[in-house]
Amino acid sequence: MGKVYYVSKNVGLGLLVLAATALATIIALSIAYDKERAKNRDKPEDGTSDSTGMPTPPTTPFIPKEPWDHYRLPESLVPVSYNVTLWPRLEPNADGLYIFTGHSAVVFRCVKETDLIIIHSNKLNLTTFNGHHAKLSGLGGAAVPTIQKSFLIVKTEYLVLQLRSRLAVGTSYVLHTEFLGELADDLEGFYRSEYTDDGMKRVVATSQMQATYARKAFPCFDEPAMKAVFNITIIHNSATVALSNGRDIDSVIDGVPVRVTTFEPTERMSTYLLAFIVTDFVNIQSTQNSNLLVRIWARRKAINDRQGDYALNVTGPILQFYERYYNASYPLSKSDQIALPDFNAGAMENWGLVTYRETALLYDPIMSSTGNKERVTTVISHELAHMWFGNLVTLQWWNDLWLNEGFASYVEYLGADYAEPTWKIKDQILLYDVHKVFAVDALASSHPLSRREDEVNDPAQISEMFNTISYSKGAAVLRMLSEFLTEPVFAKGLSVSIENTPGMHLPDTVHNIMNHWTLQMGFPVVTIDTRTGSITQKHFLLDPESVVDRPSQFNYTWFVPVKWMKTGVEQQQYWLLQKTVSGEDWVLANINVSGYFRVNYDLDNWDRLLSLLNTDHQALSVINRAQIIDDTFNLARAKIIHTTLALRTTKYLSNEREYIPWESALRNLDYYILMFDRTEVYGALQAYLKKQIQPLFEYFKIITADWTRVPTGHTDQYNQINAVGMACSMGVEGCRELIQGWYRQWMKNPHPSPIHPNLKSTVYCAAIAFGGVEEWDFAWRMFKNATLASEASRLRSAMACTKVPWLLNRYLDYTLDPTKIRKQDATSTIQYIARNVVGMPLAWNFVRAKWSYIFQQYGKASFSFSNLIHAITRRFSSEFELQELKKFKEDNLHVGFGSATLALEQAIEKTTANIKWVTENKAQVLKWFTEEST
Repeated sequence: MGKVYYVSKNVGLGLLVLAATALATIIALSIAYDKERAKNRDKPEDGTSDSTGMPTPPTTPFIPKEPWDHYRLPESLVPVSYNVTLWPRLEPNADGLYIFTGHSAVVFRCVKETDLIIIHSNKLNLTTFNGHHAKLSGLGGAAVPTIQKSFLIVKTEYLVLQLRSRLAVGTSYVLHTEFLGELADDLEGFYRSEYTDDGMKRVVATSQMQATYARKAFPCFDEPAMKAVFNITIIHNSATVALSNGRDIDSVIDGVPVRVTTFEPTERMSTYLLAFIVTDFVNIQSTQNSNLLVRIWARRKAINDRQGDYALNVTGPILQFYERYYNASYPLSKSDQIALPDFNAGAMENWGLVTYRETALLYDPIMSSTGNKERVTTVISHELAHMWFGNLVTLQWWNDLWLNEGFASYVEYLGADYAEPTWKIKDQILLYDVHKVFAVDALASSHPLSRREDEVNDPAQISEMFNTISYSKGAAVLRMLSEFLTEPVFAKGLSVSIENTPGMHLPDTVHNIMNHWTLQMGFPVVTIDTRTGSITQKHFLLDPESVVDRPSQFNYTWFVPVKWMKTGVEQQQYWLLQKTVSGEDWVLANINVSGYFRVNYDLDNWDRLLSLLNTDHQALSVINRAQIIDDTFNLARAKIIHTTLALRTTKYLSNEREYIPWESALRNLDYYILMFDRTEVYGALQAYLKKQIQPLFEYFKIITADWTRVPTGHTDQYNQINAVGMACSMGVEGCRELIQGWYRQWMKNPHPSPIHPNLKSTVYCAAIAFGGVEEWDFAWRMFKNATLASEASRLRSAMACTKVPWLLNRYLDYTLDPTKIRKQDATSTIQYIARNVVGMPLAWNFVRAKWSYIFQQYGKASFSFSNLIHAITRRFSSEFELQELKKFKEDNLHVGFGSATLALEQAIEKTTANIKWVTENKAQVLKWFTEEST
């Protein structure tokens, strides 16, 4: 509780202070900067709207002339509080539409003299008062200007009121609106979710406000800095329950069928964190310290099947961890978490009412896998981290989204590790975030963590910020900060003079060090030459011939903290190794990949490290074994080292039993599979990988007593999945028969399944790939009848594995029918099909033919829409495919690409690089695999 502060565009360390929360200080420091911000906050656009809300013909270029032409609100009005009443109808009206009605009164204060009121409103049918869309009144007897004119702007999503005289600075006013909206199934704003229970259709009214959808529920100042107190009232059927951010304080029956539920006022907060839900769901609950009410809500069957128990059990420890970590109590009176049948994101950190996809919150103790359990833990940990950082302390504008999401993506590992310490989950940040974002941040089309405000304006640009850079690079850079400061110092928070901390030797202020990492895109490759002792850094690009058109004030140099060892002995940390490193002993830099950079060595040291891998690989940590593989493969793609040097790092894998190095190798070899699975290289590649994976397959066969037991270690269970999946793909003897036997047994007797939950995804996919129509249709029936969301998700993915083209085309058509594939799952299903070598061209043709429809349904502001472009173009590696991609861009400029705009540019860049790489490496790769597979 207490005053809320913003992470402003100009604040430094000393201005971001949260009572009893020093952590906020250090994160503010990490993005403080001195650069000039652009004064103009809006880009020119290609069209506007007239007072009727109808778009006018586009003009090029369009220069904003009026305040309502800009996507950012004027700074003349500041909201104080809202009183909002909503009444969702869970039955269709005479026109077959589901609607909601409501009214709102927003109290706002005038801080700059103005004769305009501009407030967000989108797709709401507003009631008119004396010919105007709203009523205006004053507080404390204030004189109220007359409304001269009101109109709606579709383009910038505004309600505009022009007044006959000016509002008085320092005076507060109340804007009253009444409205009707559609409770659509578009997964945005206040929307409709549906599910079936005992053959009966059930309807849930729920919400998703991030990033720009609160304006679809009621007129509001819909920007993150425009915080206010919200007083919410929900009118709903008496057979349902209403939920919102705060506890319900009054629930009265008003007539027979209707209940009126009011909620305690919220803390002062942003509109994107609002939530309200009307449902027939039930809950399980517990009371934590200080009488904090914790509840898990879901469908009645899911709760009865105990699918919410694990989430409830893990929430308490994670909340306790964060209270200690932030040194601040949980700021609300209750913590609700709800699993929704239809939800576009994975989860959303609404303050006090966190919403989830069912797969991210529900865990069945019998049917769910270890991976399902880990997902529940990490997603809960991520969302609860936001309750303090993101909700209590909030970004000023979406250009600094990385602060919210990068921070939560880092500390989610700490919270999950506290809840499940035996998993050693903190090591997996290497795979899930560091290596993942390296692949994106090594492109010339990448972007800095913190972008200029004028680069992020409209809803599509805002949604585009919800990307791998914001989440994973943010996590990686903050982890690096924590490593060189040490975790206790990072968590405690420091003063501005952090470099003066006793025992802390930094090359510059943390402010300046972090500016280099947040204000320029990319990362360095540090090259260590043990023959000469020279240490250098250079901006790492996957395609060294690509042109970076974004200048950097730091000339693409970084302050690089390097932890290193020499012949197994850890040395003192240096900044860019301020000490010569030479000699004949092996040297390894970036211990446990604590820094956000790649490492290259002279050939002699590479040979020493590869020799060590082949003779005593356990002399290096699991993380550093994975690092060597990932660094060499990417250095080779960037033409810094020879391709065969990277391939040599995989020769020791026949002796490797740990998950993280194997996963790193398989992810990198996947690039070779994607580039060559349509060429003659694939046969030799397959033979080599069969040789390397077979010992791992046999190892797990032995330790599981011929596949009848489960490995005890958390990551061992993951590596068993790798062993079985890759062995079947590469043709290891006995694997296909094992998979098909399990699947046939399941087809004969569906309940209970003979397949262990950990292996279901692998078995389903392989068996459907090996099979035909009968196997696919059985999976479809099981998918339609699945009552556990994670089981349905596994089957939905597996059905994309078939090699039968007409089945894949039929499946693509199903994505257009929400009665077959839910809207939330449509684009990911197309992505699954595109992963299949047979399905890729089918998915590409499908998306091109249906682009206008797909874009209208999913592309304007969806966070995950960019993934569709990434998935379909992953295999593109020919000049013909590049020209098709460019033509696709040209042909659809009139339609647009929305939040996939950057993804399309990256796809063109990646395809260009792939063409060069294949041309230069195909012959030598074929030769190497052929020689090594014998």
